[in-house]
Amino acid sequence: MQAAEADIVERCGDPSTERQPATETVDVGSPGRRKVALMVADAVALGAGIAFAFAVQAMLRPDLVFDTTGHAVLALTALPGFALGAGWRRLYQSRANERPLQEARNICAAVGVGMATLVLVAFLTQFKELSRLWVVVMAGSLIGALLIERAAARRVFDRLRASGRSARHIVIVGTDAHAIGLINTYERNPQLGYRVIGLVGPDPNAQRAGVRLLGSIDELDEVLVREGANGVVVSLSSLHGEVVNSLTRRLTDAGYHVALSSMLQDIDVTRLRPQELDGRTMLYVEPVIRGGWRLVAKRIFDVVLASTILFLTAPVMLAAIVAIKLEDRGPAFFRQERVGRNGEHFGLVKLRSMGVDAEAKKEALVSLNEADGPLFKIERDPRITRVGRVIRKFSIDELPQLFCVLQGTMSMVGPRPALPEEAAVWDDGTRERLRVHPGLTGLWQVSGRSDSSFEQYRRLDLMYVDNWSLLHDLKICTRTMFVVLSGRGAS
Repeated sequence: MQAAEADIVERCGDPSTERQPATETVDVGSPGRRKVALMVADAVALGAGIAFAFAVQAMLRPDLVFDTTGHAVLALTALPGFALGAGWRRLYQSRANERPLQEARNICAAVGVGMATLVLVAFLTQFKELSRLWVVVMAGSLIGALLIERAAARRVFDRLRASGRSARHIVIVGTDAHAIGLINTYERNPQLGYRVIGLVGPDPNAQRAGVRLLGSIDELDEVLVREGANGVVVSLSSLHGEVVNSLTRRLTDAGYHVALSSMLQDIDVTRLRPQELDGRTMLYVEPVIRGGWRLVAKRIFDVVLASTILFLTAPVMLAAIVAIKLEDRGPAFFRQERVGRNGEHFGLVKLRSMGVDAEAKKEALVSLNEADGPLFKIERDPRITRVGRVIRKFSIDELPQLFCVLQGTMSMVGPRPALPEEAAVWDDGTRERLRVHPGLTGLWQVSGRSDSSFEQYRRLDLMYVDNWSLLHDLKICTRTMFVVLSGRGAS
């Protein structure tokens, strides 16, 4: 979830066509130059993919008489087809490629059109020497090259946006709590590339919140021109439906990009389906199905992945056990009661990273707690041993929990397993996280882990539960690998 997976923000426009704010100078991050740079990068990736396909063909079938010139000409005929496919799937419009999975689908479709063009030309010209192996390898190499290139481009553009060099100026219409919350969301996520200039609308909440009020709704057109804004985000909870309709028509006709922010929160956008009802726009929310074959598939995924990781990391875990024993002669494992699915308690096992008297010292350290809510965290916890700091940094202390996964009391992915005293003070909403097994990793852990507030921890865990899918589990496991290897956010 890109959201990211975790604040879901409706983006308001295609950077490839947006207006340049009057206060910004055009640089390498400007929309036009970004689009040209992306086209050039795509062309290089396509060239690399074609070259790779020829290399693989020569390596796998050196004995085959291969018409290199004829196939090279055919490869060139695929390029116009790819260009048509890219236009059809809007590969150069950011709003059509916000999520990596969206972009991957568009790339596959564009390459598919290119390869269909190639095969059609071969058929029409009666090119009988066409190698089926080469066609398959060509399609795979083009998709692979473009996916790698687009992933690198996404990182570059994210850095440009986060640095402010490619920020788009927007105005939020509305002054209620939801509109003010949108400002905070955009400020927390500079990589989205939007800079909120201020609010337009009725005054009271905005003045109390200390945000910049730019004018009334009647003055919106003047404000947009004066401030050099190129997009508008409308808080639907602030305005009457007729006003929203009128604003949307007028602004889009004038060339501005408009996003409508509803009160829906933490529902993955892939679950939303637009529907039309007598001219009204409806949003159907796809239900989440956790039972049946999906539950069986998740269990198989858990067992296979946990067994594989245990096998691969056995030497690391053994070395950690020896180091813990040598440091203070205490037990290598730490056992603690946690709350599992449906509120059932189970025994969690970790490698011991603190002194043997850590639990006894906890009460004396309560005043140093840096976490909010029922969580307990001290950045430089004096109870952590020297070995403990190392195994925590790379999450080696978590490895014994894989046995809990094999036993079925935990899953590879899920909400953080909570302590009984934490669960005792949860409200009814937070208890919804007990509908699934707790996980060795989860959306909270890969989105900041120990750096997150309790409210963020609560939201991310509930977001995972509400939007669960096997694909989400796979994505979170992939992100976990990078978090662990970098030692980022470990507690």
